[in-house]
Amino acid sequence: MNNKAWLAAFEVIATLQRAGFEAYIVGGAVRDQLLGKDVHDVDVATSALPTEVQSLFTTTVDVGILHGTVIVVHPLAPIEVTTFRVEGTYEDHRRPSTVHFVRNLRDDLARRDFTVNAMALTKDHTIIDYFGGQADLAAKIVRAVGDAKERFSEDALRMLRAVRFVAQLNFTVDRQTKDAIQSCSADLAYVAKERIKQEIDKIWQGEAITEAIRLMEETDLVKVLPGVWRAQTWRGFKPKTVEEGWAYFLHYNRTQPHIASHYRLTNQEKRSVKQIHLAFDALVERGFTRLDYYRYDGNVLCSAVRIARHLQRTKLSEEDVLQNKARLPIQSRQALAVDGHDLQKWCNKKPGKWLQQALQEIERAVLYEEIDNTQQQIRSWYCNGVDQR
Repeated sequence: MNNKAWLAAFEVIATLQRAGFEAYIVGGAVRDQLLGKDVHDVDVATSALPTEVQSLFTTTVDVGILHGTVIVVHPLAPIEVTTFRVEGTYEDHRRPSTVHFVRNLRDDLARRDFTVNAMALTKDHTIIDYFGGQADLAAKIVRAVGDAKERFSEDALRMLRAVRFVAQLNFTVDRQTKDAIQSCSADLAYVAKERIKQEIDKIWQGEAITEAIRLMEETDLVKVLPGVWRAQTWRGFKPKTVEEGWAYFLHYNRTQPHIASHYRLTNQEKRSVKQIHLAFDALVERGFTRLDYYRYDGNVLCSAVRIARHLQRTKLSEEDVLQNKARLPIQSRQALAVDGHDLQKWCNKKPGKWLQQALQEIERAVLYEEIDNTQQQIRSWYCNGVDQR
């Protein structure tokens, strides 16, 4: 507990307590600390009102003051401080229409999603656990706080968050919570696609993706989420990157090109997925050529190989791929010993379409070791062949 975020949080708590307020570390930081995981974001809950928090610290940022949240800009780390609160009705299955500030920690923790997230930690490291979170952590169980249907009706994204915890922590969901997810599964349609994607991104980074998707199948969440979701296809596959996870998922959805846009993949993610698919196709159809090793980034090649190996479509290893790529005489056009200015000078010609074509020809000749990557050899090879072109 000696990282900067913890130290900052405890100093913020000390300041609040000296002013006569209650304050505790809450949420995921407490859970992850008990699990022995690294904690980077530490949140504080307090009985102080937002204006009272602001009055106690030199620099604060109003990020959600109507909902009770203020960021205290501490020199060691920014700390999100939220007033104890209970929430009014949820009109859109995502956010409360109103919040009411309270002075009672238990009421604040009772509104949270799962028991493992509904614990608090005091400044002297005492755990406050009203809902059995420690026992559920020990048993590796995801259990809703209070009435599970009520929790999911309030915020439908919590259902997918339960799936994410299964993937990340390899936990199981208790029967009442699982039944409630199935009953409320259709409400996931009310959640913004961007928020859904954020949860799926985290699922791809989990250790138990198969179990997570099986939960989605068993609770009918797959009926709400577009695309082919089959737990059996993920057995034994663990993507190394989020893009690789999407590439593998979308491999089974190639006949539905709109799926990537539905899940709000960024343009960069779409490009990465397309590159992985193109590299995969090249690998399984004919094997990688020098041009493939040159054209695709090493990460793209390795993602394509991992997917192909999982589908038993290649015996090539990641090590083979990286070694083969490293053996290329050049890794990019920028590595050529000549550039467009050299060609213009040699040929006494102005820039035009010919220049791009010439560089491509030289690039290929060097890549396939028809010539060495030196100005002398390139000039001799190119200029002697100009008339034949």
